[in-house]
Amino acid sequence: MTTSSTYNAQSWSLPNPLSMGKVAVLMGGQSAEREISLMSGTGVLAALQSHGVDAHAFDPAAQDVSQLKSQGFERCFIALHGRFGEDGTVQGALELLGIPYTGAGVMASSVAMDKVMTKRIWSAEGLPTPKWALVDSEEATMRAFDKLGTPMIVKPSREGSTIGLTKVEDASQCAQAYRVAAQLDPEVLCEQFISGDEVTCPVLGTAETAVALPVILIKAPDGNYDYNNKYFTDDTQYLVPCGLPDGEEIAIQEMILKAYRTLGVRAWGRVDVMIDAATRQPYLLEINTSPGMTGHSLVPMSAAAASLPYADLCLFILGQAGLDNTLPTKTAQGGAQ
Repeated sequence: MTTSSTYNAQSWSLPNPLSMGKVAVLMGGQSAEREISLMSGTGVLAALQSHGVDAHAFDPAAQDVSQLKSQGFERCFIALHGRFGEDGTVQGALELLGIPYTGAGVMASSVAMDKVMTKRIWSAEGLPTPKWALVDSEEATMRAFDKLGTPMIVKPSREGSTIGLTKVEDASQCAQAYRVAAQLDPEVLCEQFISGDEVTCPVLGTAETAVALPVILIKAPDGNYDYNNKYFTDDTQYLVPCGLPDGEEIAIQEMILKAYRTLGVRAWGRVDVMIDAATRQPYLLEINTSPGMTGHSLVPMSAAAASLPYADLCLFILGQAGLDNTLPTKTAQGGAQ
């Protein structure tokens, strides 16, 4: 597949549902995004069951993850969001249990969840991302505001769904913005605000087989794409086709694929981008390695535009489940072959 926005049903090879075995859809969990995870997981569960997959709900907040093995689960669809689900922790547990799972592996999940580490890697690879500063106090937030200018975004480094995010437009707001973010994470990220078009682009596949799906242009009320406008209202507009100028969508897809591969993400993910209104320069904001799968979510929306309806998308992702690199085979002398 290419980065083209033209797809057809034959582009997607779906696995045999009966070959998936007993599947746990991990949902809920302990993060600040629990409510959204339950919505995502409920949708995924129904979709897989509609295909005939032997799928069951499993909430790690209610049951110990070790029970996945004793209950005979052979594969996991991770519909958890945020900490303890998207940050490498549950991925590590599943590695130890030897149960294949959807999405990025341990290291890629951990790095991608940390916005600061993600920015450091993208910057080292020459990928554009807004200017930023990591702060640990209200005073440091004030200094960042002086450096980055107004408006400035203040947010927890390791949360998602815009939880704990503040748009700071005056120095007097810095202290409160820091406190809001620091309640959720001791690592607080201050980021230059890019004024312009907000877009997102999902990716399916791994390494060189990964393909960028159609870009979605997001038009939120008053430009405020917050938690409520993401999940609980119908006021936000999502444009797909996105209607960007000729060649711009393809350029963004190519940049997103490089960003995805640079972090070693596999199977699926979604990358958020801001396009500067004056220069049309796109800037990478963050990557989601366990994106939302609710009725308002963006991966299903983009996939549908690529001739991959919701239930088929869930089955496709499940078919990509795997484990990180297996241990090398030992020789008779005890060395790795």
